[in-house]
Amino acid sequence: MANTFYNEILTEHNRNPYHKHSLEGANLTLEGVNPSCGDDIILNLKVEDNTIVDGAYEGDGCAISQASADMMLDLVIGKSVEEAMHLSDIFLRMIKGETTEEERNELQEASILQDISHMPSRVKCAVLGWHTMEEMLSE
Repeated sequence: MANTFYNEILTEHNRNPYHKHSLEGANLTLEGVNPSCGDDIILNLKVEDNTIVDGAYEGDGCAISQASADMMLDLVIGKSVEEAMHLSDIFLRMIKGETTEEERNELQEASILQDISHMPSRVKCAVLGWHTMEEMLSE
């Protein structure tokens, strides 16, 4: 049952990605590339008064990288930069198996990717958008 739910969410975010488009007025843009499998995203954020007011991504990649980026944007739009970095920290620790259930609950739908750690070749796919956002917001 959990595997079916996982597949449904990944499929939905790939067939109908809400945040995969260009973004007018983005004031932060960074490309993230996973050379091991060819995933390539361009993350665009619009940050005003320390709040992520909008975000989008463009690019190509596997279902996991694209769905993860879409779910990430669902979570961080409307949040402060600090809150977004906090969520990213939880996500990256979750992938390593280092989070509590309470922390995973903060990730909402993105928590379905917690078992990706059992597929080492897919970890870089799942974290691409998150690492790109962290790098962007750290500068």
